[in-house]
Amino acid sequence: MALDKILSITGKPGLFELKTQTRTGFVAESLLDGKRITVGMRSNVSLLSEIAIYTYSEEVPLREVFQKIMDKEDGNSTSVKHKDDKKKLEAYFSEVLPEYDEDQVYTSDIKKVIQWYNLLQSKGMMDFSEPEEEEKTEEETK
Repeated sequence: MALDKILSITGKPGLFELKTQTRTGFVAESLLDGKRITVGMRSNVSLLSEIAIYTYSEEVPLREVFQKIMDKEDGNSTSVKHKDDKKKLEAYFSEVLPEYDEDQVYTSDIKKVIQWYNLLQSKGMMDFSEPEEEEKTEEETK
């Protein structure tokens, strides 16, 4: 499953999979415990496919960061855990993304990236490829 169906909801631990939209919001299923919740339109929700990490030259999409972690770890979970100390987390993240902007990317952001990667890895959701563009219909090409 691609990252365009995976959500982070402010105030809720872990990640969620978008199941269906409703008239007043949507239904999401927790990747941690499998429980379904209804989320209203007022909740602060982020699609993982829309999140990027600041570097000194550009913003790198989260899927590319996950791909770099996966390459470094050969598809296994990370060698550091999100509860490790600040220096260890920053050193690890510097190996994965050496050009990350240390002034704009906080330790809490690094913790989330590592925690999310490990959660996705444990669920076998390792498709970090670029989302495919919708094919143009014949009408659009004319």
